[in-house]
Amino acid sequence: MDLAYTEEEREFRARLRAWLGKTLPELPARPSPDDWPGRRAYDAGWQRRLYDAGYAGLHWPVDAGGRGATPTQHLIFLEETERAGAPYVGANFVGLLHAGPTIAAEGTAAQRARWLPPVLRGDEVWCQGFSEPDAGSDLAALRTRAVRDGDDYVITGSKIWTSHAEVADWCELLVRTDPVSETVPKHRGISWLAMPMDAPGVTVRPLRTLAGSTEFAEVFLDEVRVPVANRVGDENDGWRVTMVTLSFERGTAFVGEVVACRRTLGALARTARANGRWDDPVLRRRLGRLYGEFGALWRLTQWNVSEAEACGGVPGVGGSVFKLAYSHARQELYDAAAEVLGADCLALEGEWVADRLSSLSYTIAAGTSQIQRNIVAERILGLPKGR
Repeated sequence: MDLAYTEEEREFRARLRAWLGKTLPELPARPSPDDWPGRRAYDAGWQRRLYDAGYAGLHWPVDAGGRGATPTQHLIFLEETERAGAPYVGANFVGLLHAGPTIAAEGTAAQRARWLPPVLRGDEVWCQGFSEPDAGSDLAALRTRAVRDGDDYVITGSKIWTSHAEVADWCELLVRTDPVSETVPKHRGISWLAMPMDAPGVTVRPLRTLAGSTEFAEVFLDEVRVPVANRVGDENDGWRVTMVTLSFERGTAFVGEVVACRRTLGALARTARANGRWDDPVLRRRLGRLYGEFGALWRLTQWNVSEAEACGGVPGVGGSVFKLAYSHARQELYDAAAEVLGADCLALEGEWVADRLSSLSYTIAAGTSQIQRNIVAERILGLPKGR
């Protein structure tokens, strides 16, 4: 991509910056971290403001309800909103960053018309029903069954680590529609469904994390009926559709977080100067190296976003390179934060502690680092598959 901004892009940045300067002071106070209904309402309110101002789905295709913005405009939006301290996607990150883009890329016209406008307006929240208790990192080993009964699938099974299931309206759900056999490999019998979370037979049990939060849940499915019309893609073609979802999750969903980490790094440097830790040359080198790493990650982000635009909006395997590097850089960032803050980093109710504990999950969430290394080795470097 051309990193020299055009006059139109500079004007776009100026308009956005002016809108943020006017709008952010008008926002209500953020709710308590434990108040998930309140957090959903807060996040939905921010999304509605974006929608009314023409910034929701900025980079989505026009036929999916988006603005069809250029990759550079998308990146400017992310830069400016993070620098201004604006709210992020919050409780509806699955709908806005995973399910929504997947439906935009793979859904029928009727499916796009039904599900995408409520996501962009903030009216409906999605969660992700991919992981299962007995499947580990092997997503294709899922066991949740969907049996066709007329115009419905009847679903039985369970999911785990279902983000924001407790406040979600819809779930992007992976189910097995063809049992594994000698003739059907395990990744060939999967389908991608949109399941209403208020359907009879759905039970949600929140999971409490090490930090004390409950943004994850177990979801139990007892003969839940989901219309066949809610299937995105063909029956048993869900693995391919899932790869589209994961390409968004790994390739472009973290772009705002890179800007946030760069801002955090700047705050750490200022704190180190204020508390005397800046006098340690080893710490200064560590922070300097992290500054370089996150600068490189931002350039890789720009490349991935540009590649996605050139490939019809779907990111490529470069997302795995980014995800692998970003996960470990984020963990080191918060390790460095503990070094800078010292004893102040031990207060469990503090934001730094919550962010550091959260950083530990990044080498697991959205595909483990081991999985990302396999993808890089096989699909980019062309190495043979391990036995």
